[in-house]
Amino acid sequence: MNRATAVTRRRVLELLSGAASLPLAALTCGRAADDRAQKRRRILLFTKSSGFEHDAVKRNGAAPSLSEATLSDLGEQHGFDVVATKDGGIFDGDLARYDAFFFFTTGNLTEPGTDEMPPMSARGKQALFSAIRAGKGFIGVHSASDTFHSKGHRFETQAHPDPYIAMLGGEFVSHGDQQEARVAVVDPKFPGLPSSGEAFTLKEEWYSLKNFAPDIHVLLVLETDGMRGSEYRRPPFPLAWIRKEGRGRVYYNAMGHRDDVWTSERFRNMLAGAVVWATGGTDAPPVANMSRVTPQARVMPPER
Repeated sequence: MNRATAVTRRRVLELLSGAASLPLAALTCGRAADDRAQKRRRILLFTKSSGFEHDAVKRNGAAPSLSEATLSDLGEQHGFDVVATKDGGIFDGDLARYDAFFFFTTGNLTEPGTDEMPPMSARGKQALFSAIRAGKGFIGVHSASDTFHSKGHRFETQAHPDPYIAMLGGEFVSHGDQQEARVAVVDPKFPGLPSSGEAFTLKEEWYSLKNFAPDIHVLLVLETDGMRGSEYRRPPFPLAWIRKEGRGRVYYNAMGHRDDVWTSERFRNMLAGAVVWATGGTDAPPVANMSRVTPQARVMPPER
């Protein structure tokens, strides 16, 4: 992984300048889900790093991190408020005030870990699950799948993954060198995806993933043919998906390591679309499709 670099307020503004996103109406698909689409939503952005701390979540003094600035900027455009924190104690408080939880995290969040911020309590972890199952939204990007790992061998699937992984729908295994790869768009009508066409090529730190929930609706697929590294010596597998957890809506996208991904119009549109869908602003049923679009997704890469 790259050596961490501080993101100053000036740098954040420079990165965001000129990074336009589509208007909210262009991000939605299907029938709008009543007046919730017009309600100003509140998103809790949680960026605690108990493991590796990514550049995009690092703060420099009072300046927001790149992920905070990006999501807040999108909120101004699309009508939602962002509360950003690295303090896990927030999950012991009132979660009813949030419409969705947005995770860019790493490691076991019940431990202080790398950033030494207050950890999430076991009760707080359960409170998160309860809130989602009761109807709150959840959005995870990149290392949200490198969080609360399942017990067992890293290069094996687990019959009983960690409850967090079961909720998310997939788990990080490893990654190779950053490189360009082709991503197939399975559901181009999903909010935030129409502008990406049928496929796109992007340089990113690509995650190899496992422990896919059988009910995920795949949005994006990583086409592994021709990629460098043993991590990708496997058939194509889901890169982004949605699923239901009780009455709650769960969205995950493995992209988001690089600064230029965060500032790109494509990823910004994806994030805005994720918030719209996860908070019930549009209808897009998460019909399970993994067995059809990535039938060999459970084939694991060779162990390093």
